[in-house]
Amino acid sequence: MQRSFMALAIALLAQFPLSIPVLAAVNINTASQEEFVALHKGLGPAKAQAIIDYRKANGPFKSVDDLKHVKGIGAKRLEKLRPELTVGPAAKVAAAGTVKAAPGQTAKGEIRPVADAPKK
Repeated sequence: MQRSFMALAIALLAQFPLSIPVLAAVNINTASQEEFVALHKGLGPAKAQAIIDYRKANGPFKSVDDLKHVKGIGAKRLEKLRPELTVGPAAKVAAAGTVKAAPGQTAKGEIRPVADAPKK
């Protein structure tokens, strides 16, 4: 009886794919205020705007470490945010929960059709 119940539960769960959020690195050189606020570790709207204002005034960031020059971003906050930030091309999160690479790149685990493969 218990095995039948477990089998039924597993079969039912298989019918409804779980929506697991996929975290992708946010490019600090192109991110909008909304993208910064949506980070897992979170930044408030004011701090997100401060990053954007600094970027406009001083040009693109060369590394994630350059965020320490933004008023209110200290070493502790930078270390919490570091895994979610990049200065390179950011991966795009698709609605289905898969990660899409920037044009010309393949995301980890993505299978590229033969027609899309680079020609030698």
